[in-house]
Amino acid sequence: MASSIPSGLTVRNGVWVLATDERNDFVTRLWSRFGVRALAVGILAVGVGGGYYLGQDNRVQEQGIDAQFAAQAQQAENSLLKAHHLDHESMMAQRREAEAIATQRAQAAAKAAAERAKRAEEASRKKREKADDPPPAKPYDGPIPTSCNEYSGNRKIGCAILLEQGFKIDQMPCLDKLWTKESGWNPKAHNSSSGAHGIPQAVPGSKMASVGADWETGAATQIKWGLGYIKGRYDNPCGAWAQSQEEGWY
Repeated sequence: MASSIPSGLTVRNGVWVLATDERNDFVTRLWSRFGVRALAVGILAVGVGGGYYLGQDNRVQEQGIDAQFAAQAQQAENSLLKAHHLDHESMMAQRREAEAIATQRAQAAAKAAAERAKRAEEASRKKREKADDPPPAKPYDGPIPTSCNEYSGNRKIGCAILLEQGFKIDQMPCLDKLWTKESGWNPKAHNSSSGAHGIPQAVPGSKMASVGADWETGAATQIKWGLGYIKGRYDNPCGAWAQSQEEGWY
């Protein structure tokens, strides 16, 4: 009894093989299954790759944003530090200026205090010296004339010129004593050794020519010059008489 042949098989060279149509159909189905699987795997790979690249892009974007924020933060921090530095410099400058002003004021106060102390010490010294020294004698303690009529001759002329030049009559006794000692009120009195001449004994006598040409014999000219000399050097005749008493000359 002949054995039955399975559907789709045939014997070739003693080997069971698929028929051509069946083989082609089998291969087609096999590749179809592999193709679907490959396609699925490819899609999955593309999705994974796309997700990877998308993730990479997101991370790049995030890193860029972070870098931008970091740069802005750094810029803000730098601006704040710069503002703090400027405020500090301004505060230090104001402090230095205030310290300089305070130092100047302290120095000025110290200088003023030193000057006050010096003046006080000088005043104290003068007061002590004045207390130790006897009081100076008055140039004249005698009676004061009531008018120039109490004098005569060149003395009367001298008294009148004395009043004309602004002195008070209480200076006349000192002037009388001074020029009585120097020349006896003689307009021709002359000292050959010193060259002193006239009532005031001017040295040299030619100085009196600034008042008048008759300086050699004119009593009024000599008296005017002599009173001008006394006023410029001793303030008044009693001052000149005090000098003459102390030093022997005026």
